[in-house]
Amino acid sequence: MLLFVLTCLLAVFPAISTKSPIFGPQEVSSVEGNSVSIKCYYPPTSVNRHTRKYWCRKGASGRCITLVSSEGYVSSNYAGRANLTNFPENGTFVVNIAQLSRDDSGHYKCGLGINSRGLSFDVSLEVSQGPELPNDTEVYTVDVGRTVTIKCPFKTENAPKTKALYKKIGQTSVLVIDSRNYVNPNYKDRIRLRIPGTGQLIFTVVIDRLRLSDHGLYLCQAGDGSNHDEKNADLQVLEPEPELVYEDLRGSVTFHCALGLEVANVAKFLCRVNSRETCDVVINTLGKRDSAFEGRILLNPQDKDGSFSVVITGLRKEDEGRYLCGAHSDGQLQEGWPIQAWQLFVNEESTIPRSPTVVKGVAGGSVAVLCPYNPKESKSLKYWCLWEGAQNGRCPLLVESQGLVQEQYEGRLSLLQEPGNGTFTVILNQLTTQDAGFYWCLTNGDTRWRTTVEIKIIEGEPNLKVPGNVTAVLGETLNIPCHFPCKFSSYEKYWCKWSNTGCQTLPSQDEGPSEAFVNCDENSRLVSLTLNPVTRADEGWYWCGVKQGHFYGETAAVYVAVEEKVAGSRDVSPAQADAAPDEKVLDSGVREIENKAIQDPRLFAEEKVVADTGDQAGGSRASVDSSSSEEQGGSSKALVSTLVPLGLVLALGAVVVGVARARHRKNVDRVSIRSYRTDISMSDFENSREFGANDNMGASSITQETSLGEFVATPESTTETKEPKKAKRSSKDEAEMAYKDFLLQSSTMATEAQEGPQEA
Repeated sequence: MLLFVLTCLLAVFPAISTKSPIFGPQEVSSVEGNSVSIKCYYPPTSVNRHTRKYWCRKGASGRCITLVSSEGYVSSNYAGRANLTNFPENGTFVVNIAQLSRDDSGHYKCGLGINSRGLSFDVSLEVSQGPELPNDTEVYTVDVGRTVTIKCPFKTENAPKTKALYKKIGQTSVLVIDSRNYVNPNYKDRIRLRIPGTGQLIFTVVIDRLRLSDHGLYLCQAGDGSNHDEKNADLQVLEPEPELVYEDLRGSVTFHCALGLEVANVAKFLCRVNSRETCDVVINTLGKRDSAFEGRILLNPQDKDGSFSVVITGLRKEDEGRYLCGAHSDGQLQEGWPIQAWQLFVNEESTIPRSPTVVKGVAGGSVAVLCPYNPKESKSLKYWCLWEGAQNGRCPLLVESQGLVQEQYEGRLSLLQEPGNGTFTVILNQLTTQDAGFYWCLTNGDTRWRTTVEIKIIEGEPNLKVPGNVTAVLGETLNIPCHFPCKFSSYEKYWCKWSNTGCQTLPSQDEGPSEAFVNCDENSRLVSLTLNPVTRADEGWYWCGVKQGHFYGETAAVYVAVEEKVAGSRDVSPAQADAAPDEKVLDSGVREIENKAIQDPRLFAEEKVVADTGDQAGGSRASVDSSSSEEQGGSSKALVSTLVPLGLVLALGAVVVGVARARHRKNVDRVSIRSYRTDISMSDFENSREFGANDNMGASSITQETSLGEFVATPESTTETKEPKKAKRSSKDEAEMAYKDFLLQSSTMATEAQEGPQEA
């Protein structure tokens, strides 16, 4: 019993869970003796292009019997009047059937492969009997909303007599219009009767904006009595046959609408037929737009002949359905006005790759947008535009692959060919809240590959941190740091110089003598760019960024201005060059004006300590101008010569006390010596590489510098440094060694202090 249930489920499940990608007309109607042409669509994959196509008729038993196929088979019932033609380049095949009869009415399928596999689409064909018309009846077939001109001949003797047009309803004739200026209310403002000059024995009746109710048999009449002239006219008003449109999920569709010169100056619209058979406006020229299509629809300006087009990108499955375009002063569907129709099918087996439809960024940060294109069109031009919803919508270009960049986006927008093979990348940095909105990815090739992405600006801070825009001195060296968090440790870091054709990674062979290079210290989480020497060609925008393979991540931008060297200026200290953007440098020789760091020749004071925040690569000791000012008075030197020996005596006393305390307290770990610019501890002698004996001061984790006579308590490191164990000296030995070293240095300082006034 269980096996039977499972068999039933397996038989039913494919039919209810899988929708066939084959698409065609749901209903086809015609009259006896006429012909029909039925077009069916399929995904244009390599397998589908070469597989069998068929047209079959469903029988009472449920089987579908093949009538014609792409392999040349034609059933006896279709012999000589039917054929099937495959168009693999378009992903379509067409079935033509001629000499239709009432027996051809029924349910059919167009499909691929084997008839019973489900890769098919159901089509209903209805063949009706043609109307029985009187002899010499003129037949007019016109689409609803269009215009028809009925011609009515007459004899010479009836030329001066009344001309009229009647509509036959059953056995009666209803007057529609005559030459005495009568007009039936149902035709008001849309019908006119024209009588040409003498010599032409014919009058015409023109009916505009045809309605389905206008369908029927009409009678032209000239004159009265037995000698009058008559002419029958059969008017067939048809709803426009919907044009089948087959597009891929996430792709784009364009509806081209040509309604004629008579409505060239009338408001246009596109609407979608709903389940109630009414038509909801999608967009019109009066500014109305369905919110479901926000950011992904445009109504292109109409031409002089009244034609226009509507583009929809980012197609979704729910976009499927029947669409009508038309014209009316209200901007919506009205009876009797011209329309065109489409039946849209969205193929879920899309060849367009998935890509994020929403990309989020923070103010001051950046976004990287992936844009798909047809891989067969790698040499096509690529574009990126900003969708604007005003009126009919527009999308002005911001950047394109041949080097065009709008002026307001210079230095912050770039279109890159990577990763290639059907995808290009657009990077936008220095984000503001005004950058939020919808953007379109375009090429000058296959328009079906147009896609839409929405950029949202959220709260947060940029992950990459760079200094503000800087001013470099011509001929000197410039270092620009870029700080990044640990989460990017596995990413490739880079610096590049922005141009309107992209962002060239540094170093570059095209830079000439500027000797630009990139160095990276992962431990300090810092990527720095060095320009040495700075040239005029180095001026411009530079980007710091991260990437994984050919896929780009976040970026940050810095503008470098180049100026001539100013007399009396001095170089920026290493501590300032390596400082993180949010660190504050006290009393430095650099001031910032309009976010451009420039050297200030007026500042010569000794630079103070720069606190390390942990994000910078490593602090380096600030340089100090050791020369004395020429304007310093002799009294100042005399004061120094008096205070220095006094300070040495006090320092000697402090050392003696320290030695005594060290003899009684073996666990003392640090000795602070006042009035001298140093910091001595027991561990300094054991681990000279980390503190006092460090050859590279920039490698020290904490940089401290004090003025003469100023006491500084050195903070202890909270991180234990793993070092090999070494033999330790006793506390007494350590103190005596420090004492001897101090006496030697104190003697040297006293000598220099005493020689100072003599030289003055």
